[in-house]
Amino acid sequence: MKINGLAFYKMAVSAANNLDNNKVAVNNMNVFPVPDGDTGINMTLTVSTVSTIGETELTLAEYSKKVADLTLRSARGNSGAILSLFFRGMAKGFVDKTEADANDFAAALDLGTKEAYKAVMNPTEGTILTVMRTTSEEALAHAAEYGDDVVGFFTKILAVAEAELARTPEILPVLRQAHVVDAGGYGFVIILAGMLASLKGEDIVAADPTSSATVTEADFSQFATEDVLFAYCTEFIVNKSEAYLGEGKVSEFYRYISDLGDSIVFVDDESIIKVHIHTNHPGKVLEKAIKHGDLATVKIENMKIQHSNKVVEEKEIRAAEEIAAPVKPYGFVAVCMGEGITNTFKDLGVDQVIFGGQTMNPSTQDILTAINKTPAETVYVFPNNKNIILVANQAASLVQDKQIIVMQSRNIAQGVSALLSFDESADAETNRATMEDAMGHVTCISTTHAVRDANVDGYDIRNGQAMGLVNEKVKAVADTREECIETLVKGMEHISFATIFFGKDVTEADAEVIHGILSDNLSDDVDIVVINGGQAVYEYIISLE
Repeated sequence: MKINGLAFYKMAVSAANNLDNNKVAVNNMNVFPVPDGDTGINMTLTVSTVSTIGETELTLAEYSKKVADLTLRSARGNSGAILSLFFRGMAKGFVDKTEADANDFAAALDLGTKEAYKAVMNPTEGTILTVMRTTSEEALAHAAEYGDDVVGFFTKILAVAEAELARTPEILPVLRQAHVVDAGGYGFVIILAGMLASLKGEDIVAADPTSSATVTEADFSQFATEDVLFAYCTEFIVNKSEAYLGEGKVSEFYRYISDLGDSIVFVDDESIIKVHIHTNHPGKVLEKAIKHGDLATVKIENMKIQHSNKVVEEKEIRAAEEIAAPVKPYGFVAVCMGEGITNTFKDLGVDQVIFGGQTMNPSTQDILTAINKTPAETVYVFPNNKNIILVANQAASLVQDKQIIVMQSRNIAQGVSALLSFDESADAETNRATMEDAMGHVTCISTTHAVRDANVDGYDIRNGQAMGLVNEKVKAVADTREECIETLVKGMEHISFATIFFGKDVTEADAEVIHGILSDNLSDDVDIVVINGGQAVYEYIISLE
């Protein structure tokens, strides 16, 4: 079997899909020359446009030229530029060819590697370039053994590329320090794997974009921001003016920028100049560039800011992943919002309070982080909202070295009541049962207002009207929240204790009015406490026990 134009096109599309499916893994390995974390995205955007060619009757030479032209135009970043040059060199190797065997493909790989090396000033070994070079050298050395067996040939060169990728940390200390292989080299291996899959009739398709996986990441904290010598990652394309059309007419420009930075990739095509450079003087580079034509695209990014932000992000992640050693038998995590409500939970012994609630549900990671920070053998989690219970259960399932008990608290009132019933001297399961019983004997009244006309729980509600809820169900609708609360508490019996948490948009005077309503409608011996909860969404949250 030889590779014709259509087969090469399918190989390129399969490679692009394989890279797209793995771009996050490539991103997280990126560490050279600075940790900007976008190698996977850059390489993916570079090759993703090849699928626009479509299946036609083009020859191998024509297909490879189109792939080269598209990747050159869409190349992004250092690695993307190198990859586009690789395809450009391959296209030169396939000139006038309708199909290719192992020997032809090896020659094209060699030209691709040479094209990439030629454009990179001061190439660094231990990167994608090294993986390309070793792979093409071995391809030339063994191509004759395979002839028309291109599947066997590709299986061989993929194994070579994987082995050389594994060696990159031995060649480049910065990779060894970060405990990763070279990101660009990894992307190149993924491309070869996608091509081989296509040759085997197992073309890679684009994965579901909502899927996720755990991948290896570089440790950016090992690098200091001040070690970034050139601050600005500068990329641009120049549409050549008539005087510079053709190749080999912009060598003076190439020499000029060689003293202005590093990580330079300079592509001198017939009609365009494509440049990638890390420099402290992007203005000087661009000023020189426009003397050779019109700027088609420009992208400048400050890599020192990128690095600093990444280090801070990693420190936060590591802090979140730290697991506090148990120093006490019981601990508590609660979700709530509002300074007054937060302080109430802390006064009741809660170790970690997660800001959240209605309209602001915390993530599984938020809850897991809080659990990990709680230094207890058994940790009780109070979601305090029905929409957070499942996430809390998911977080609990990820903990292995502590006993996690998620209480099914659906509101603030249940959480407070449960904590008030906790007995430090009882065992974990007894306390669970006791707190569940306490939650079953508390009623939560809350008020909010409608933001649109609706029919909820059988009530026709107009925009702006007050709604009174009992245990999250609408039970009263009126023009004022005071009317709602009076309707809800009128006739309530067997209430001995009431706590009024008033929200951030409510005054103390307004809260005293609600205190009066409760006093007038509940039994004379009810103990009523008013607390400035500071919560949003609900003007009042009232716990009745």
